[in-house]
This record gives sequence, C-alpha cells and structure tokens, in this order.
Amino acid sequence: MALFDHSIKQLEQMIHRKEISAEDLVEASYNRIHEVDDQIGAFLTLDEENARSQAKQLDAAPDQQARLFGIPTGIKDNIVTKNLRTTCGSQFLRNFDHPLYNATVVDKLDVEKNVTIGKLNMDEFAMGSSTENSSFTPTRNPWNTAHVPGGSSGGSAAAVAAGEVLFSLGSDTGGSIRQPASFCGVVGMKPTYGRVSRFGLVAFASSLDQIGPLTRRVDDNARVLEVISGIDQMDATSANVAVPSYTDALTGDVKGLKIAVPKEYLGEGVAPDVKEAVMNALKVYEQLGAEWEEVSLPHSDYAMAAYYLLASSEASANLARFDGVRYGERSDNSDNMMDMFKYSRSEGFGDEVKRRIMLGTFALSSGYYDAYYKKAQQVRTLIRNDFESIFENYDVVIGPTAPTPAFQIGEKMDDPLTMYTNDILTIPVNLAGSPGISIPCGFSNNGLPIGMQIVGKAFDEHTVYRTAYAYEQATDHHLKRPQLGGAEA
Repeated sequence: MALFDHSIKQLEQMIHRKEISAEDLVEASYNRIHEVDDQIGAFLTLDEENARSQAKQLDAAPDQQARLFGIPTGIKDNIVTKNLRTTCGSQFLRNFDHPLYNATVVDKLDVEKNVTIGKLNMDEFAMGSSTENSSFTPTRNPWNTAHVPGGSSGGSAAAVAAGEVLFSLGSDTGGSIRQPASFCGVVGMKPTYGRVSRFGLVAFASSLDQIGPLTRRVDDNARVLEVISGIDQMDATSANVAVPSYTDALTGDVKGLKIAVPKEYLGEGVAPDVKEAVMNALKVYEQLGAEWEEVSLPHSDYAMAAYYLLASSEASANLARFDGVRYGERSDNSDNMMDMFKYSRSEGFGDEVKRRIMLGTFALSSGYYDAYYKKAQQVRTLIRNDFESIFENYDVVIGPTAPTPAFQIGEKMDDPLTMYTNDILTIPVNLAGSPGISIPCGFSNNGLPIGMQIVGKAFDEHTVYRTAYAYEQATDHHLKRPQLGGAEA
C-alpha cells in the first residue's frame, strides 16, 4: 500500500473501520525507507523498535479517535525528542543519544497518537539552503538525486516527497521549510511567529525560528498545524491567540479574494520557467474568481543583508552554550580550560556554522553594534511595515518560493553568497513574522518542481490555507510523484 494514496483523514477513517492498522502504516513507512533512503539520505536516526511497539499498542487501544492516530512522521533533527538522538546535523552533538525531554510540538503530536519514525537530516544547526552542510551526509532530491532537496529542512521535505513518511516537521528561520518544499514538490508551512511553541527547538535565531509541517497535500498540512499550534507556558514568545480549525477553511472558494503580487518577486534573478509557472497560477486564480494586482515591497532589496546580520548575531549568542563542558563533544587535544573551549568548538562546528558565528560576533562587537545590528533591526521594521501596508488592501501576497528550481549538488558549495540568495524571496516573510506556505505550481524544463509562496496577515493562516487549497484542487501538480526504486513515491 502506498502511503500517499490517501490523505491523513482518510487513513484515520480506514483505521477506525479496521481496514488497515497502525502497524500496517508503520511497516509501510519503514519498508519504503529501507527501499529508497540509501538513494536519498533523508534520515539520520530511525526508531524502529519503539515505533513498532507504539503502533501495536495503538491497535490494541479501545479509543482510536485521535486526529493523527497511527500516522507515521519524521522529525527534523533540531527538534528535541526524549531518549531519541538529536544531533542538529552536527558532529558536536553526534552522541547526544538520550535527551531528557520532548519539544512541545512532539508532546502535542504524542497526544494525538502519531508515530515518530525517526529524525531527519538537516544543514548543521539549520544553517544552509541545500542540506549539503549536514556533517553526516548530504540529502538528495527525490525528483533527481543529482540535485539538492533545499535546506535546512531538506531531510524533512525529501522524506515526504519520497513517500517515506506521511508528514514531517521542519523549522524555518529564513525559508528553511518553504524553500525545500518548493524544491521537492511538497507543501510547507511557516506559521506566524509565535503560533507554534519553540520550546525544544535548538535555537538558531530566536526571533526568527518557527516550527511547521511539510506534507504532500494542503488538507494534511492544515490538520497537522491545528495539532501543533497554541500558547505554551514553556515558551514566552508563543502567542495567546486562539487556534481556529484550519481544515474548515478548505472550501475551494476564493471568489473576491484580493491577491498582491510584488514586482520585486518576479524581477531579475527569477528563472523564466519559475516566473511562467507563477503567472499561470495567477490565471487559475482569475478563473476561480480572485483578483490580483502588481504591488511593490520597496525595502525587500535590503532584506537579505538585514537577515544575515540579525540571524548570525543571534546564532553567535545561542551557540555560545556549545563549549564542550555541559554536553556535546569535548576535544581531547587540550590541557587547559581555554584550549578545551577553543578546540571543542573548532573541531565540533562545520565551516558554515563558524562563518555565521564569526559574522554575528563581529556585528555585535563594540563599535559595530549600532552600525550593523541596530541598523538591521531598523530595516526589519521597514520590511514589516511594507507588508502591513499591503495587507490593508489585499488578502494575500503571492510570488515564487525560490528564484530557481533545485540546483545540482556541489554547484554552489564554494560560493556561499550565491547560496544565500536562494532564500531571497522567503527571508522577508520571516523578518515580518508573517505566515507563508509553499505549494507546488508546476515543473521546470528539466522536470524539477516549482513552488509558489502564499503569504498572509499575522495569525491569518486560515486565509493562506484557503487560498492554497483552492489552487491545489484546481490543478494536478500535487498528484505527481517522483520515480524511486522503480515505482512512484
């Protein structure tokens, strides 16, 4: 049985009718992983014994009405899982085998009786756009294994696209859910900042990070976000805002919807086939009764520079705790405390992590704070104001998720500045704190997926999902599957 023949809701109903069991779903997931993951490299750690035991217990339970009952999932490896190895894709944490607690989102999934299959590969400490920065192994794109899956949640996107799990969780700091969703042809949601608890998410940039779901369908995505959203006393930045039923928004009706299309999102640097796919999507919305107009986000040109200053500065502070003393790897090449700090960090961190720590430390240093960090915060406010101004007259903003389809493995590793530009269309959304989703909207000339980004007002994921679902139901891009192991995913 192919996992993706059915939605999460359909599978739950089949379990309730005893047509399938939780054990069937878990076995299907592991069978697929063992069949294709040597080609993809999506998983760093599998939890087979516990997952099979949990599935057996679920099948024996009298109450099987939970919203994610028996559904197999993968968790990005920077989200803490009790007694299940959490590495952040880094050699620094390669032996962090027994975390003492779950992230809040993992506890919320457990309440709804899902089954964690394992932990997913990622760019080290979520710093990257291709998952080539994992210190363990690169992940490959299921549509073409010579290409990257995007990053930093490349493992999360690839596992869903390859049919290994029905949904996964990723984290998004500057596009790390949406960009890999675009590259892998799946649905990826970055919620409003504060919508989902960050407790148990290993911090990269605390004012930007958000956890969100990756799925093959919009309705599955909405269902998962309903489960993981909500205020959390363990996270002071989680918002005390009611969580609506996102699945109720999936009516397919967008008549009268007002769409803003920033001219900056379709300008220089956007590949012709990407622009064509988005323009064709806008024609679909016209046929569905929506309206769109070109607008401007005048400060978007400054977003990438502001982001990398802010994110690197926060990373410099957050990663100071990794020193070889409390947890993580400790160097054997030192005979005093200062050398132990220095060698543990130099041996444990990869080049990209070191690069961003150095940039952030410089931006926060005496004499440079006002010139760089403070100025970047001011630019962030201007970008947020740009979005708020547009949302006075429009319901959503639409554009490409990434300027190009997935690039080849190794193509940009020696040019970090070019690599950074892959997030140029997603970064402004994080700076503004708005919700954004990437959904498939076509394929490139060489058969790789293209993603469309839909951005909404703060805490209006409801409208974002409604807009995404209407397009999905009017097209068939989400029904196409990559060929792996001689069969469709």
